[in-house]
Amino acid sequence: MSENMVQAAVFALVTGIIGLLTYLKCRGHGHNQQSQNKEYFLAGGGLTWMFVAGSITLTNLSTDQLVGMNGNQMALLAWWEFAAVIGLIILAKVFIPIYYKYNCTTTTELLEKRYKNKHIRAVIGMLFFLGNALIYMPAVIYSGSLFMQTMFNVDIPLMYIAIAFAALGAVYAIFGGLRAVAVSDTYSGVLLLSMAVLVVFLSLAAIDFDFTGIPAERLTLVGGPDSPLPWPTLLTGMIFIQMYYWGTNQTITQRAMAAPNVKEAQKGVFAAAAIRILIVPAIIVLPGIVSFKLYGDIGDAAYGRIVGDVMPLWLTGVFAAAMAAAVLSTYNSLLNSATALYVCDIHEAYVNDNPNVVRLSGWVTAMLTILSLVLVPIYQQADSIINLLQQLNGLLSMPILSIFVVGLVFKDVDARAGIAAVIFGVLLYGSLTFDFSPVYTTLHYIHLMPITLVSCISFALFINRFVLGQRAKLAWGSNDGIEAAE
Repeated sequence: MSENMVQAAVFALVTGIIGLLTYLKCRGHGHNQQSQNKEYFLAGGGLTWMFVAGSITLTNLSTDQLVGMNGNQMALLAWWEFAAVIGLIILAKVFIPIYYKYNCTTTTELLEKRYKNKHIRAVIGMLFFLGNALIYMPAVIYSGSLFMQTMFNVDIPLMYIAIAFAALGAVYAIFGGLRAVAVSDTYSGVLLLSMAVLVVFLSLAAIDFDFTGIPAERLTLVGGPDSPLPWPTLLTGMIFIQMYYWGTNQTITQRAMAAPNVKEAQKGVFAAAAIRILIVPAIIVLPGIVSFKLYGDIGDAAYGRIVGDVMPLWLTGVFAAAMAAAVLSTYNSLLNSATALYVCDIHEAYVNDNPNVVRLSGWVTAMLTILSLVLVPIYQQADSIINLLQQLNGLLSMPILSIFVVGLVFKDVDARAGIAAVIFGVLLYGSLTFDFSPVYTTLHYIHLMPITLVSCISFALFINRFVLGQRAKLAWGSNDGIEAAE
């Protein structure tokens, strides 16, 4: 039997086992018209802490992380994972009690209830939707396809692999709903983390655990001014990026909102945080560092190449199945959350308040899948996929976070002031960070995050007071404030 046949047979077997286990766990949970949103988008509120942890972990950890972060071939990128633990703690202790208090299906529903305005929910929901459609989904499809192409060293156009991933992901998302996504995430996550840890040990063994010859800037955790992550950025914008991503991002928080109660959700988030600090940093930097010693500076191709070289043949099919499952589950999660945002925040508010959720979701999924594939060639041109993602993410992250901060910390703020602040923030960040802008600055994009956040909050309060004639009041500690949700 040829090598490719062995890999294909193992791949098919492992993929089939994951699918069977997911089916057995999820069967019997049907949809009814009265609870379609709750079941399809929040798994009927039935995810135990293990599945919350598993789904959060694998939704975040996919090829865009493994390929992109290892593609930098330096230890510095581990700081993203260390900082993520703080973001998860903020999600568990601050945001989860609030989302459950207001019985939210989407994070943006909280905005509607705090500002008492459906339009602000729709605007922010659309921004999240566009972020998934234009940034995250094509990046996941591209990085997953690149990994498979590099690992197996196949002479298949990357676009063909991307089409296969996108088509499979779309079918899965349409028929599975969040319950199937979360369950398969957890089973796949156990497999992926096990394989990724094995890759770390095999990579280190390939260089006899000897890091000599690797430049010091590749091994340090203190980034210089010209590095992708200068150390002062850890003290400025990093915490706000993590607060946005883990606390307000629908794709992540949707899993935490699908538990039966606050305590179960918090247990799942804390378990995800433990995985994040104990396992993830090593698997997203060490193989890349080793690959620099073995192959030199090869960028995003590093992870696929080293896995293909150090892993035994019979295990490559298992690893391919785990990576394919990670790509599909992350893509499915993005599709499911984007669909939830459109159905709950846009369609039900402005088009039809009682749609057939499964059918409507199918049409939205098809549209998003086509768009993802159209954008893949753009991501192929990026020098570093992970750095491009973080920079693009800044366009939306701080403006959106500002509107959550204003809505939770203050009361009597007009929704129009919040919407104006978001538009202002997107324009401000874009003008400062992209070099074609007349006010472009060389300040690191992470330093621009707190500048954008504070500017947006100030702008919202200014517009509210001096344009709309309303005086904002602090809500902290009042019956309308954050503490009331705890």
